[in-house]
Amino acid sequence: MRNEYPRPNFVRKEWMNLNGVWSFIYGGRKTQIEVPYVCQSVMSGIGERIKEDHVVYERAFQVPDTWHGKQIMLNFGAVDYRCNVFVNENCVGSHTGGQTPFSFDITRYLNWKEERIRVEVEDPLKDECIPRGKQFWEDQSRFIWYTPSTGIWQTVWLEPVEKTSFEWVHFTPDIDEGTVEIDFQLSGNAKLPARVHIQIRLGEEEVFHGNMLCGMRRNTLTVDVFRKRAMEGAFHFTGNYWSPERPILYDVFMQVDREDTGVTSDEIVSYFGMRKIHVEEGKLYLNNQPYFQKLVLDQGYWQDSLVTAPSDQAYIDDIMKCKEMGFNGCRKHEKAEDPRFLYWADRLGFLVWGGMASFWSYTPQAAEAFTREWMDIIERDYNHPSIVVWGMLNESWGVTKIYSNVQQQSFARSLYYMAKALDSTRLIVSNDGWEMVESDICAVHSYMHGAREDLIQHQVFADALQDVEKFPMIVEKLPFVKGTEYAGQPVVLTECGGIALNAETGEHRTDGTEGKDWGYTSTSRDDFLSEYGRIIDAIYDSNLMNGFCYTQLSDVEQEMNGLLTRDHQYKFDPREIKRINERRK
Repeated sequence: MRNEYPRPNFVRKEWMNLNGVWSFIYGGRKTQIEVPYVCQSVMSGIGERIKEDHVVYERAFQVPDTWHGKQIMLNFGAVDYRCNVFVNENCVGSHTGGQTPFSFDITRYLNWKEERIRVEVEDPLKDECIPRGKQFWEDQSRFIWYTPSTGIWQTVWLEPVEKTSFEWVHFTPDIDEGTVEIDFQLSGNAKLPARVHIQIRLGEEEVFHGNMLCGMRRNTLTVDVFRKRAMEGAFHFTGNYWSPERPILYDVFMQVDREDTGVTSDEIVSYFGMRKIHVEEGKLYLNNQPYFQKLVLDQGYWQDSLVTAPSDQAYIDDIMKCKEMGFNGCRKHEKAEDPRFLYWADRLGFLVWGGMASFWSYTPQAAEAFTREWMDIIERDYNHPSIVVWGMLNESWGVTKIYSNVQQQSFARSLYYMAKALDSTRLIVSNDGWEMVESDICAVHSYMHGAREDLIQHQVFADALQDVEKFPMIVEKLPFVKGTEYAGQPVVLTECGGIALNAETGEHRTDGTEGKDWGYTSTSRDDFLSEYGRIIDAIYDSNLMNGFCYTQLSDVEQEMNGLLTRDHQYKFDPREIKRINERRK
């Protein structure tokens, strides 16, 4: 069971985990399911690829008597896709969006004996207008499409809060000034004025300890984290920056007291990193230094648990295996990952390009739903220093006419500026792969490196990586939409490689149908490292490139492109992959 606290950058001491065995109703049948694993997964206890669009979850729980007098919040990490939630037969709220969290105040509906919760879920398996990512709508997975995931797939939990409490807190670091801006909001029914205490620590050292009297719900405080030492320059002060090599984090303790009584009404624990990502003269910079990004494409799927990691340790293992292979980050693909992954990326030092599931058919309603969910993701993940890029769309999925269609171009452009308006600390890619509109990075995909024996195609690939004007020779579609041109952005090859090998059988790729193996290109076990090295060397030989993203971290169902197997074990000696990746520092 997933027992860890599910919201690691906004932690309260008191909470109750509602993961575990629930009743599950689908297709006229009632059985049991292990939450938070979806019914299609083995770890749910069901493991059935259902055809139903509607499912129901039920369970009983009891609220601790010590929580009397407090507001009881029912929290969901994520439920795919729409749901209505009932407590003791009363509808306490509804939510739409399969990637984002939501909460309901259920205090008024409790009887303080045995409580009953019911979650009615609708997940239209064939609706092309909702964000579905890699979830396939047919009966069998094939090509790059995987088993769908219906219903609850992240932790469900309860927590008690006082009427005067924190709703959210954002940390915005500025390494040039040596400060962090702390924005926070108190609850809507908070008793004001209230006194907020803030302590910031770096290990055992207290960096800041102060308080402020808050007469409004929304408040801002700027703290001099570096204590005027930012002016000494990066050379003297890089030790306190967050980076993959040195993931330095500042711990934050926040407390709110009612001014009229002096009684503490809420306490949270959080953290932040002093990190900066920016673009300058066609180069990517991390903490004001040029930084080459060595990424791996991460689908976030596991063999027995699908989109939900089998354990918190699984996130740690994946990140550490990536680092042991010489990667410094990942591009999350078609999925907004569980905050527990982002927490470990922060702690262990691992760059993340954040993403979300795409929809497939463009309508104004689909665009609205997608935008709303993206806004919620940015809100949820704002404080994670590991996230350096928001990738809004992927390969024109859902906007297939974007090259010349003004409406779809406007949608992509609006996503770019929406993200910029909500988050000034990260870079934005409006359409990763090709047909970009507004974009801080020229992010292109290419698997046209040719087979080892095809020296001509390999040379075409290598030559094209030197010049953006040659990208149409190796990129499936034109890099930019009609009327938009390359404007000197840093170039990153955000998908490449995709060399397929079944580690169990040693077989090369087939066609990916009816459960057969599939990959972008193929090789033998003996030749894999030389093929991998050939692609990476071509990237490293280009003065244009600021990074790459290799496809992909692990095999997923029939897709055999992984550096790891379906159960996330090494296919190859990680030291050999690292040796190739470190040919460029």
